[in-house]
Amino acid sequence: MKIDDWLLEILACPACKAPLRAEQEADELACTGCGLIYPVRDDIPVLLVDEARKP
Repeated sequence: MKIDDWLLEILACPACKAPLRAEQEADELACTGCGLIYPVRDDIPVLLVDEARKP
């Protein structure tokens, strides 16, 4: 997964607005607040609550 650090700093969870952290081994972004896990497809974060999975 290739998400620039500057972009990761400004991305936020659409559900609770908490910061996201990169899960490198799974190509996902995890919310540090509510815990939803968002997929990254072709190096593009899919920040849709309907596409997220619960931990």
